[in-house]
Amino acid sequence: MNRSFWLAKAAKFVFFAALFVTVAVFATMSLWNWLMPMIFHLPILNFWQTLGLVVLSRILTGGFGRGGQGGWARGRAWKRQMTQRMEAFSPAEREKFRQQMRSRCAGSWGRPAATEATATAESAV
Repeated sequence: MNRSFWLAKAAKFVFFAALFVTVAVFATMSLWNWLMPMIFHLPILNFWQTLGLVVLSRILTGGFGRGGQGGWARGRAWKRQMTQRMEAFSPAEREKFRQQMRSRCAGSWGRPAATEATATAESAV
């Protein structure tokens, strides 16, 4: 393969990548300018502001593709790994782990911890 073939291929890739980004930004800008000023009384955005908004949203919601597996695949891999770890526990260790997770996570999810719920139920009786 000669050098001009690879240069043409790279130029085609850059052209289509720029076209894709431009179309995505114009679609986002159109949706924003159609909905947001009417609903939330926000300002109308131009192309460069919308491009900045798209880049910022990509950074805040997961980056620009870190390679490897996508979000769903990472979630499934994590679940599989946790299942394997839980299977290695004895029943007593498993119950102890569950109690620790309930006590650590219950307040952050808006549910009372198991000990608080039983204490509240016992005091009501």
